[in-house]
Amino acid sequence: MKRRAVLGGIGAGLTVAGCDAPTRLAALPEQLRGVASFEGLPPDTRFVLDGSDDESLARMAMAALRRELSYARKSGLEDFPPGAYLALSGGGENGAYGAGLLTGWSALGTRPEFKGVTGVSTGALIAPFAFLGPSYDAKLEHFYTSIGRNDVMASRGILAALFGESLFDSAPLLRLIRNALTEEMVAAIGREYSEKGRILGIATTNLDLPAGVLWNIGAIAASGRRDAPALIARILLASASIPGVFPPVMIDLEAGGQHFQEMHVDGGTIAQVVLYPVSLGGGDLRGPDPSEALRLRRALERRKQSLFIIRNARIGPDFQSVSRSSVRIAGRALSVLINMQGIGDLFQLYLIARRDGMDYNATWIPASFTERPDGPFDTAYMNKLFQFGRAAIASGTAWSKFPPGYNPTPLTQVKSPAAS
Repeated sequence: MKRRAVLGGIGAGLTVAGCDAPTRLAALPEQLRGVASFEGLPPDTRFVLDGSDDESLARMAMAALRRELSYARKSGLEDFPPGAYLALSGGGENGAYGAGLLTGWSALGTRPEFKGVTGVSTGALIAPFAFLGPSYDAKLEHFYTSIGRNDVMASRGILAALFGESLFDSAPLLRLIRNALTEEMVAAIGREYSEKGRILGIATTNLDLPAGVLWNIGAIAASGRRDAPALIARILLASASIPGVFPPVMIDLEAGGQHFQEMHVDGGTIAQVVLYPVSLGGGDLRGPDPSEALRLRRALERRKQSLFIIRNARIGPDFQSVSRSSVRIAGRALSVLINMQGIGDLFQLYLIARRDGMDYNATWIPASFTERPDGPFDTAYMNKLFQFGRAAIASGTAWSKFPPGYNPTPLTQVKSPAAS
């Protein structure tokens, strides 16, 4: 979610109430990371994004590629079809930009079926709709044009901020997610994963490690568990839970007959947008059958691949005259830090795309959109931004082939004034 807008509106919702810091189980020890089970689900449901789970992540990806190739051959194809990937960033109410862009893309008739979709924070809330395609555009539009602040947060009081785990209660947001995430929707996500090998990943931050965690939502959806919608909703909530503003989501794990908990918060704490770790490379794409793994890798090399990144935020200068107040100074510094982190993430994904042969496409809210919200989740603001996103994709100007500020011309190709 967008920290700056939320933090800026904190003062409007403060009341005085007593609270105690809640207790928790012990964090999962480092030596048990590889054997711990989340809700009894198999290990391919979650991957730590610090490089330690690259082998497991690669096994999951290889299995998904097998299913995808099998599905393609049943459809009369001999090779992989073109692969498009979508990465959705955080941004709170600015998620209306991505929602508008996606629905406008559907209207153009050129939006691909994405092989993989990842989401962080508000991008996590968009991701299930984006993954399932244009038939869910109406629900996506409703989600980002009809909600307001009271649909997302409830004040817990000033003492909660001082002595508790968060200032706001995220119960309204959880209800919003549960109402949107129907059993039919979860079943559809599971089918896309198990039949076609399509992947939906949601990123959270394990604050105990600390490290990012990528959740394989398709595997959870395809597990057949009746509580799959509730489990997925908690993961989406965790991805959008700004530390200190919303309470963390405690994830229960079991290892060796013992029970532990991990503290999960907003995925944007680690990265504003993710695809997969830069440490994951071709050497990790192995399998039990070396010849089959080689065939899959070669087919992957021949595949035309595209990466689309939606950064639900403004990029670049955002001038403000900052007052000499500790709260204002800290808030402004945090917003600058998040903005710079987001730009760095766009560069990291550019590096991955160049290495792995993907056509790079990124979009963000341009400076020409000058509206500002009156507070967190300002409905009128979100409606304007939603329509702006639709207009941006319709105009053909939404995508950039390079990260913001990047000049692709090498210094060695710049002619000197004398040579000119």
